[in-house]
This record gives sequence, structure tokens and C-alpha cells, in this order.
Amino acid sequence: MTSPLQPILGSSCARATSAAEMRYRINRPIAGRRGVRVIALDGGARAIIERLSSQPWGCARFLSVAEPRRNAEEQDWVSLLDTDGAVSSLAEELAAADVVVMVATTGGDAAAASIIGAASTVRAIMTAGVVVREGAAASQTVAVLRPLARVLVVSGHEEDVSDLLSALRA
Repeated sequence: MTSPLQPILGSSCARATSAAEMRYRINRPIAGRRGVRVIALDGGARAIIERLSSQPWGCARFLSVAEPRRNAEEQDWVSLLDTDGAVSSLAEELAAADVVVMVATTGGDAAAASIIGAASTVRAIMTAGVVVREGAAASQTVAVLRPLARVLVVSGHEEDVSDLLSALRA
């Protein structure tokens, strides 16, 4: 007896992403979307997000980690810089976010990533990580981000950050 169901093959996925199927996609902004916070964890990532910030985005805000510090209650917190140099706190940014994307090249700030990931988890904010490096150079950064990000992309191309943000309708 043969099964009437056909397995999902690569060609099935290709058909699902064809131009004919594009007409079924919803291309308007997500109702109720608070915002996407894109946070660079190192200098290389900061350069990437500065280039990305010049593109038109709906609800994305591009930030980079300043220095992790201790606040008055002795709890860790992270100060963030936007692309214009204005300083804000992680708590302020997360209050207006429903997605956080952490971007790193190599040598990302592990302490800041841990604080950002934990703060996002407590607030039920979806986290994603993008490591823009490949091979052994990325392994340490991947190890830091893996437990902190629900989605982790490792790529050698910075265009993948833009693609991820587009998929999130940032």
C-alpha cells in the first residue's frame, strides 16, 4: 500500500517561495508591533549596524553597547548608544521592544550579551543573535550567544543581518 502523502522535498520549498506564491504574503506592518532593537556587541558589529541604520526601517532602533556598569542597587545593567551617540539604558529600550537582535563579529562583549539575554528573557522578548564570521573565528562568539538567543545565525555575510531584519519586518 502506498501513502497518498508526498514527502516535502527541496522542490516543494522552492515552489512555496516562488513569485506566484508571493501574492499570498502579507506585506503590511505587524499590528501592535512595539519595536525591534538591534544591538551591536563589538566594534565590527557597530560598523555593520551603522551601515544598516541608513536604510529605511519601520520600527527598528540601532544601538551599540557602551560599557556594562553596576547601578545603585548593585545589579548589572548595560548602557547603550544609538547611531547618533545618544545614551539610553537597556531597561528603557526593552520597555519599547518585542524583539532584540544581538549582532557580533568576534570579541563581542560576553557580559553585556548575558545581561541583554537575561533581561529579554525575563520580559518575554524574543531574542536573536547574528554572528557575522565563519569558521573557527566565530566559535567563541557563537558559544557566548547560543544560550542567550532563541534564533542564532552564523554567517560570513553582513547582508544576512539585513535579511533577518526584513524577515522580522523591522
